[in-house]
Amino acid sequence: MKTFCFIFARGGSKGLPKKNIKSLFNKPLIKYSIDIAKEINEIDKCFVSTDCEEIAKVSKSNGAEIIHRPKEISHDKSPEWLAWKHAINWTYDNYGKFTKFISLPATAPLRSKDDVIKCLNAFQSREDVIITMTEASRNPWFNMVIKNEKEGIDLILKSKKKISRRQDAPEVFDLTTVAYVLNPEFILKNNSIWDGNVKGILIPKERALDIDNEFDFKIAEMILGMNKK
Repeated sequence: MKTFCFIFARGGSKGLPKKNIKSLFNKPLIKYSIDIAKEINEIDKCFVSTDCEEIAKVSKSNGAEIIHRPKEISHDKSPEWLAWKHAINWTYDNYGKFTKFISLPATAPLRSKDDVIKCLNAFQSREDVIITMTEASRNPWFNMVIKNEKEGIDLILKSKKKISRRQDAPEVFDLTTVAYVLNPEFILKNNSIWDGNVKGILIPKERALDIDNEFDFKIAEMILGMNKK
């Protein structure tokens, strides 16, 4: 049984230019994911799929093997699922088949080794997909709204019974980018994680930050700074 780790990092980030290799405490952001993968015994190899030579150079120098992603699946609107399929087919051609696919996005540098191991251990034969989630700050049954046709405001979801406290609303979660574990064959045969049996692993908020813009990056710097102290 083999477990291969993949980090998918495009070069064209608009929210935070060059975020995947932006220095976070004197360490390229993508190196946080590579280092976690290298620390886990179950992970046999770590690959970075990218369309950017600069990301490829940084990743290779930090111990990852590079998968050169075609430009046609590297645009803003390109589903990452296509990059997953490309990476699996490339790996099959170069290293043969493997059992577990794990994606560790570069944008979640606060994850712990234990978070990743927990996800790997949760993947059993009855699951197609393991995702990570954290407790949501907002709830569509209580304090999330949408504009209606009359230019007024309605709750996104309406319950038959009146919900006057957030504690009475159904529990909801935010998806995170801490880790994704899947059967590679499931990815090749389907087009979405929701096509299969999905299990969620709860991650504490302080380790579930997903860096998308400069504000998120500043929060990551603050949390890492506090941890170092």
